[in-house]
Amino acid sequence: MGKKFTFNRNTLIHILCWGLLLAFPLFTFRQSDTMTDVMRHFFRSMGGTIAWLSIFYLNYCYLVPKLLFVNKRKRFVLYNFLAIFVLVAVMTWWWHLMGDIFPSSTPNKMTFNAPPKWTRFVQMSFMLILVVGLSVAIRMSQRWHKLQEAKKDAERIRTDAELKNLRNQLNPHFLLNTLNNIYALIAFDPDKAQTAVGELSKLLRHALYDNQKRFVPLYKEVEFIKNYIELMKIRVTNNVKIDTNIKIADDDSTPIAPLIFISLIENAFKHGISQAGDGEISIEMSSDDDKILCEIINTNHPKRDNDKSGSGIGLEQVAKRLELIYPGRYTWEKGIDSDTKKYFSKIILYNDNKVRNN
Repeated sequence: MGKKFTFNRNTLIHILCWGLLLAFPLFTFRQSDTMTDVMRHFFRSMGGTIAWLSIFYLNYCYLVPKLLFVNKRKRFVLYNFLAIFVLVAVMTWWWHLMGDIFPSSTPNKMTFNAPPKWTRFVQMSFMLILVVGLSVAIRMSQRWHKLQEAKKDAERIRTDAELKNLRNQLNPHFLLNTLNNIYALIAFDPDKAQTAVGELSKLLRHALYDNQKRFVPLYKEVEFIKNYIELMKIRVTNNVKIDTNIKIADDDSTPIAPLIFISLIENAFKHGISQAGDGEISIEMSSDDDKILCEIINTNHPKRDNDKSGSGIGLEQVAKRLELIYPGRYTWEKGIDSDTKKYFSKIILYNDNKVRNN
């Protein structure tokens, strides 16, 4: 079966434009004109309008998409030349026919009933060429728009696929690091290890289900982060100072990419605690109408050779996800302070669409 015709906005625009063009001569007659003069002028003008309509849709529906867009330019020019020649002949015949059917009430005047001269042939041909150009321009514009939409769709599909791949990598990476922490607990405190397994189940619920969404409410992500921090506190000694300052309302539903900050917090617990079991970790989060802030500072202790807490892919994933989800709408400052004693990482996610320097 053929494609079903749908009446949409573009169809309505076409009908209105051609309808106004057909009716325009009715508004240009003189007060002294008789009804016969008005009808003659209207029907003569209608012949030109129908000729324009014919060559417009000949190009719009067939010649432009079937010839011009497939690089058959010579045939495109030839067919248009033939169409213009035929339409000029038809318009001339129509002009005389309407003059005979509706004779002028003022035959001595040369207003309408004089036969077209060569200048009129040039004028008619020029107008038809303009209509061909208009048809080509509209078709080219529509084609460009469709190509841009297709490009955006392809980019969106690629981005979604890459994000899905990153999320699929993140879950096992997060699980591996957490299991390594629990494994370390089993050796010296089985009770804490058992408690950690219970906390882990809460975290996995968020990591496995909410992580599959492009965005989650901020309060859910904060709850996840708090649970993770509590889980990490189980394995550290009292010599580790952990300071959390989270200024986010319990009902803050600002959308945020899931697990976007967790690798930074993992990194703080991984490198912020010395082999002797002391260190400092500061985690600050806040949100307002313009931005979401996450700033983490920890004492700088390079990774030990016997540390099994991951391969360092977490921060790479953070960078990739920020570029894919918040392009031009984030800042990330990170590094070691001047005395090399503390490492800092500060991410700001902007809620507006202004392009900002990374």
